[in-house]
Amino acid sequence: MPKLHLGFAALATLIAAPAVAQDTFCGEAGTGGQWIGGAAETSDIATTENFGEQMALVLNGNRYVGLFSISEATEVRIEAAGRGNGDPTLSLLGPDGAEIATDDDSGGNGASRIETTLEPGDYCAVVRSFDDSPMTAFVRVGRTDMEALTTGVDDAPESSPNSTPSPERVQGCADGRDLGVLSSDGLTYQGSAADAGFARFTLDAPTAISVTANNTEADPTLTLIGPDDETLGENDDFDGLNSRIDAATPLAAGTYCIALDAISDRSLPIDVAVSAYDAAAALAVLFSKGEAAPPLDGSVAIVDLGALPNRLRRDEQITGNATWFSLTLDAPGLLLVEAIASGAGGDPWLVMYDDLGREVAQDDDGGDDTNARMVARTVPGTYLIGLKQVGDQTGFVRLLAERFVPAP
Repeated sequence: MPKLHLGFAALATLIAAPAVAQDTFCGEAGTGGQWIGGAAETSDIATTENFGEQMALVLNGNRYVGLFSISEATEVRIEAAGRGNGDPTLSLLGPDGAEIATDDDSGGNGASRIETTLEPGDYCAVVRSFDDSPMTAFVRVGRTDMEALTTGVDDAPESSPNSTPSPERVQGCADGRDLGVLSSDGLTYQGSAADAGFARFTLDAPTAISVTANNTEADPTLTLIGPDDETLGENDDFDGLNSRIDAATPLAAGTYCIALDAISDRSLPIDVAVSAYDAAAALAVLFSKGEAAPPLDGSVAIVDLGALPNRLRRDEQITGNATWFSLTLDAPGLLLVEAIASGAGGDPWLVMYDDLGREVAQDDDGGDDTNARMVARTVPGTYLIGLKQVGDQTGFVRLLAERFVPAP
């Protein structure tokens, strides 16, 4: 059996941080932001035929950053309008990260609005919640000759009370489609974020529910809104790029609203479903994603690798759903586990739990390229290893496990 004569620290060189390649905008302030037009080439406000608009989900005191570019000097209007009681604040950052302008309520009714002339460069519109409470807001960036999102404090209303909603998007829950009363069969519909941004449904009795939105090419986001217009839940990327909200505590009878948006393409159809919450099904999803350890009672398929020898190698065809393995260690030490894709395009992901379901280690790209690697101190006992591919990929993955014990 291999000996760690230099102690556990000798394996530190085996743990490599994944290489991260990510563009920066507005200094570092715009890192991780979203192009307001969906992509860089459609976010040049000086030349685009229409404004760029996205739904911003601001949670836990975080912020939304919308990226846009200007190819020639242009008069622009940047706006943020909260839903319900949402009160957004808006900051405009220049290419170097310096703040050009900031606003709270110039859009009217709590909305924010900045109008200014910008020179060529990349810019960031930063939206926060005024009181750090969860908030959903629409963010729009366009030229001053384009349709405004907000009325402005000093502006007269741009339409009469009898005018129809803007064709670009449904304006709110009251204008969205009515799905009816939730029954045992559930409720479903298909629509794009651009054309079906809102839908409402009714609970005739207290009910725990699940809401899902599926189309990975669109990359949907979900917001669940209650009868009093309060935000009850928001989600992006629960399952891959698909979204899901579970309200495990029964919601009171009343009418609820779904706000649907998409990060990648707002024109693609998205399958939306509302159903009664199924605790067993929700737990099975967590097992499939590797976010919880399955029980060792046979209810979930687990490949028993038995007592781990010094070294183990096994090839398996792995999908986006976790395949589970168990192994047993008879002495304290250090366990190294690697997942290596066979062929091009694979992206394995690993997680390890002890027999009580406590997470011991987890990794995505800690190995070479997009391969996964975990190193953890272990004690005698049974461990569960979950292995899956990131996304919808399927392919062979080599699972390697090697244990080390301290020198006497």
